[in-house]
Amino acid sequence: MTAEPAKPRRLNGRVLLVALHDVVMAAASFLLALGLRYWMTDIPWSPAESWEGMLVFAAVAAVVFRYAGLYRGIWHFASLRDMMAILRGSILSLLIFLPLLFFVTRLDSYPRSVLILQFFILVALLAGPRLLYRAWKEGSLIQALKRGDDRRIPVLLLGSGQPADAFIRELERGAAEYRIVGIIDDAERRHGRDLRGVRILGSLGDLAAIVQQMRELDRPRRIIVTDDRFSGRAIRDLVETAAQLGITVARLPRLTEFRKEGDGRQEVQPIAVEDLLGRPQRVLDRAAVARLIGGRRVLITGAGGTIGSELVRQVAALGPALVVLFEQSEHALYQIDMELAERMPAIPRIAHLGDVRNAEAVSQAFAQHRPEIVLHAAAYKHVPLVEVNVGEGVLTNAIGTQIVANACRHHHVAVMVMISTDKAVNPTNVMGATKRVAEMVCQSLDLDRSAGGNAGTQFVTVRFGNVLGSSGSVVPLFQRQLGSGGPLTVTHPDVTRFFMTTREAVELILQAAAMPRDGLHAEGKIFVLDMGEPVRIQDLARQMIRLAGKQPDKDIKIVFTGLRPGEKLYEEVLHQDESLVKTPEEGVLLAAPRVIDRAELEQMLARLSDAAAKRDNAAILALLKSLVPEFQHAPEGQDKAAQEKPATAAAD
Repeated sequence: MTAEPAKPRRLNGRVLLVALHDVVMAAASFLLALGLRYWMTDIPWSPAESWEGMLVFAAVAAVVFRYAGLYRGIWHFASLRDMMAILRGSILSLLIFLPLLFFVTRLDSYPRSVLILQFFILVALLAGPRLLYRAWKEGSLIQALKRGDDRRIPVLLLGSGQPADAFIRELERGAAEYRIVGIIDDAERRHGRDLRGVRILGSLGDLAAIVQQMRELDRPRRIIVTDDRFSGRAIRDLVETAAQLGITVARLPRLTEFRKEGDGRQEVQPIAVEDLLGRPQRVLDRAAVARLIGGRRVLITGAGGTIGSELVRQVAALGPALVVLFEQSEHALYQIDMELAERMPAIPRIAHLGDVRNAEAVSQAFAQHRPEIVLHAAAYKHVPLVEVNVGEGVLTNAIGTQIVANACRHHHVAVMVMISTDKAVNPTNVMGATKRVAEMVCQSLDLDRSAGGNAGTQFVTVRFGNVLGSSGSVVPLFQRQLGSGGPLTVTHPDVTRFFMTTREAVELILQAAAMPRDGLHAEGKIFVLDMGEPVRIQDLARQMIRLAGKQPDKDIKIVFTGLRPGEKLYEEVLHQDESLVKTPEEGVLLAAPRVIDRAELEQMLARLSDAAAKRDNAAILALLKSLVPEFQHAPEGQDKAAQEKPATAAAD
């Protein structure tokens, strides 16, 4: 991210338009002032008599206004500083103009009182359009501004949009913690202009050169990201460059994070791992999701897990008639129940302690609570643990899904949503294979419903990758390791994973469930969430070290431990024989995996359940291989080279 030395700036198109406007207003002020003066004294006068003076004043104003800084201000954010520039430019223009006009016309036909009239007219003609433009854009009013205190922390802002303007206004109202020394923005048309008196210095790629050119007093100690439209790659590059310059990085809260209580101040927050992803904000059909959930009884399995608890939060916010929290962990159930009681006490809820592997308990819960929507998030998801607890993984992930799905059909549930994982694609571990079997269960039942005239439970399967901050994610692990001084452990230098935030994943899960199926031909298919680009775990580790204010390999070491049993270098969201189809909703795609005859599947599941109950791992693996032919189980100690990503898949 090195940059060439800054070159002299040329006026761009918008600045030339502003300059033309101001010069025309200057010429008009001269004629209007003379006309008003002669009209007041009832003396005949024609504008043709004063064209020489008008041209002289317009020429003077064109030069003075540029040096007074009138052309640099952004009209959308016109402020008191812009008004001060207008006053300075107007006074200086008139003071220079008067002696020049004397030499040209000897002040013939120019009454001395016109000077005062022209000053007020000129200020009105220059300030009026600016204020009207801002009022048209946002309806805001000019507020009294205060000069900054040099003892405050010098900061650079990244972004020159509405959040930056609001943050500067807040500082001007007396929040004296920061002193803004400049703005960085990639919009070249704004370079060299001012936002509330703060100069827009250049692009993000010029950051190093900009900081080096600043005088010591103004060298920033922090960069505050005000615009969340910057990509994850841009934020990652920013963190790396800022670390080299000895500058910390923070951000303003997003619109969804502003506090509902208190004084409403925008608290600057540290850059989080989520910001490094930089995933775009999706335009969601929230009305459709509200229609799906609002006023209905919703049961959520695995309600205390990472995905399950977020499902609880978002479902509760949509006004359900009842939320049933179905969870086998007493501690996890207690936590989410208490959170819901504190945050949304008016939402009816039932904390139901139960296990999806117990068919009788599941059926009793359904009979008691009569759910209309079931969101099935219960699963064992930790690859290494399931590798050494094969039977438990099968009973929960595969058989548990079958039990919940059958209960949905028997108790006339309208919609069941099964949450899957990208590890179900070409699985090399037991967890992934069991989740693929769970997908097949819901696929077969959904196809059966379609064959029966779309009567009965609709089964929706949603597949996606890792979520940041989940109990098995690398992020909490890295945070714990950073807290203890390192090192950070990474399995392989080139291992990559797909990531999205928990909030976004749950939003898209509900979006997929609420999507109308008319014309979509989604029967027996799987909804796949758009995961974006994979993230190299080594890079994530290095970025987290920098966010902690440390230097990778110097302050905190990174140790490569080798791939664990069943682990792949990379994950896939699609099998090679699957093709993606776009849906009407952004970020949600549709895939058509291989299906199996339902009768055959149930026979295989009965055998799988029996083998799992006996903890017969050899039989379990053989049955999983029969159900999922692409399952390539790699026992511990096997050469991991066969798992490495082929060169031809680099662009997948």
